Parts: sequence; C-alpha cells; structure tokens
Amino acid sequence: MLVQESENEDLEEDEGNCMDVAVEHDIDSPAGCLLDTDVESNACRSGTPENVQPPRRCVNMLQSCRSIDEFERLNTINEGTYGVVFRVRDKKADEVVALKKIKIDKKRELEEGFPLTSLREINILLSLHHPSIVDVKEVVVGGHDNDTFMVMEYMEHDLKGVMEAMEQPYHQSEVKCLMLQLLEGVKYLHDNWVLHRDLKTSNLLLNNRGKPFSQQNISQMAPELLLGAKEYSTAIDMWSLGCIMAELLTKKPLFSGKTEIAQLNEIFRMLGTPNDEIWPDYSKLPGARAQFVKQPRNRLREKFPAVSFTGGLTLSESGFDLLNRLLTFDPEKRISADAALNHEWFREVPLPKNKGFHANTSCSE
Repeated sequence: MLVQESENEDLEEDEGNCMDVAVEHDIDSPAGCLLDTDVESNACRSGTPENVQPPRRCVNMLQSCRSIDEFERLNTINEGTYGVVFRVRDKKADEVVALKKIKIDKKRELEEGFPLTSLREINILLSLHHPSIVDVKEVVVGGHDNDTFMVMEYMEHDLKGVMEAMEQPYHQSEVKCLMLQLLEGVKYLHDNWVLHRDLKTSNLLLNNRGKPFSQQNISQMAPELLLGAKEYSTAIDMWSLGCIMAELLTKKPLFSGKTEIAQLNEIFRMLGTPNDEIWPDYSKLPGARAQFVKQPRNRLREKFPAVSFTGGLTLSESGFDLLNRLLTFDPEKRISADAALNHEWFREVPLPKNKGFHANTSCSE
C-alpha cells in the first residue's frame, strides 16, 4: 500500500525548524505508504519489520531534465484546485506512470526565478526511498508554458475506494498486514524528519485497479491541529493512523464531522472531553475556548468491545490498547510509529496475513 499525499496535504521536513513541503498540493507528490495488497500479485508482508531503514537516495539536482515530449498522455487522473495529475506512458521505458504538474506562480517565477521552496520540496521527495512509499522518479519539463512536472509511480486505486466496494470489513489479520506496512512507511518518514500531515484512506494507494483521488476531509486530523496548535510533532500522523485502524476494522470513518467544531464534538463524544489534567496546556490552545459537548468518560471500548454476543466486531485487549494509544489526546503520550510496530497486537492470533491476501472486491476501471 502506498501512502500518497492528498490534494491539500503538507509534508514537512524538520531541520530544527519545520519546513512545509506541499505533498499533493502545490507539488502534490506521493511520498506515501504503499499497501502491498496487490489483487493480482498477492504480496502482503507480515511480521514485525526490521529496524534497518532504507537509505535516502542521493539525487543530482544539477543534471538536465527530460522533456514532457518523452511521455504519451493516456488520461487525466485528477484535476482540482491544487493541480492536475495525468496517467502517461514513458515512451523510453515503456512504463505507465503518473505525472503531476507542479503549480507555480508564473508571475513570481518571472520576477524571482524558480521558487526555492519548490526546489527543496522536489529534493526531499526525490530523496525518499522505501518499499512503502510512493516512488517519485524524476522531474520533467515542457508544455505550452514550459511547465514542471513530477513523475511518480502509478498506483491504480486507493484504499477508501476498495473499502467502499467491499461488502464486509477487512479481517483482523488483514488489518494487521495493512497497518504494519503503513507504520513502516510512516516510521521511515519520521526517521527522516518528515511529517505527512494528511494521512487518510484515500491517500493509501493499492497496486491494482482503482479510483481517482478524493477531496480532502478532516476525518483523520489530529485534535491539536483542529484546535489551532501552532507547534506540533510526529504525533499528528499517529492520530491519523489510529483513525485509519478504526476505519479498517469497521469500514466506516470513526469521526465524520463536516467542520472543525463538529469534528471535535464527535471526538469528544467518543473519547471524552479533555482538560488540562489529561492533556497539559489544552486550555491554552486557540480553539479550546469554544463550547464543546461535555462527555466525562472515554466510550471507545463500547465501539470496539472485547466480546460480542451477536457476532459483531470484537477487539482484543492488546488491539484496543494499540488503538487507544494511537488516539491519546496528549501528543506527548501518543504512541510512536516505532513503538507501534513492536506492539503485542501484531504477535497475537490471528497473525498478520503474509500472502494470498485479496481485497475481496474488484474496483471498476
């Protein structure tokens, strides 16, 4: 499964100070996580991943770029506010890839030259290299306005589209397989000082048949972001992984508010209304001044019970512990990707699927 960046999502690289890198918005690159649920290859890994991380690629940014004329346009994958993504064929390699047009203010470019921030974005995205990260292959130029395009690994569909076509949710062994790969990719990003900031099921790309990218939503956004925090950490991605885990288990978003306030009210109804005791300095966040629903306790276990007398969803103590630690209000106490990869839930029965894992559905072309 590839984690790919959404249309308004930002990747950030922290080098002491955080640098915003637009991943699928101004640049819209897919440095995301790849879920190996290829419906045809059936290649899904299991077990706890090794701690050794693939190295970042060294890219010569001074070498000349190929021309857009070396690619044959097949169709438009997505066209929105933040740019256009095309499905194209690389004539030289005879390979189908995705081509993302980098949105640049032409007037400013004439006055100031090619934006330095875009160069840094491209450099970061080209340097990321991991089996669970969408591969950004190169940058090409050309077209009517001598535009700049990013060449990316082409993935046919996203996890959200697959789940919408499924009659039943994934089995827990399949959820474990998907979560392990997702955690691997996120750990790699975090180890390389990169934040994703917009992890959601529509940004998790699968290898075989699919759907276009969906619009951004706030269903998996961390509460500190919804409350207007100016400083945040890798913990924002871990919250999103908790929402994704819950959605994989139930086939429905855990929270589905249409606005920040509505979303926070849904979170507080499920997890309880936070205070400074469980989340230090909560009251100092800009959005905490709003009037929210008052819920004195965490009701998450009611949604994911240990036993069911009707044959419904159940989640073991260790599975619930992982979910609860991913959805912890205090970012300082939220579990890290490294710790989550080594969580007991992945070692208990049912074990993660390793191969023969099908999505139990086929998506329309």
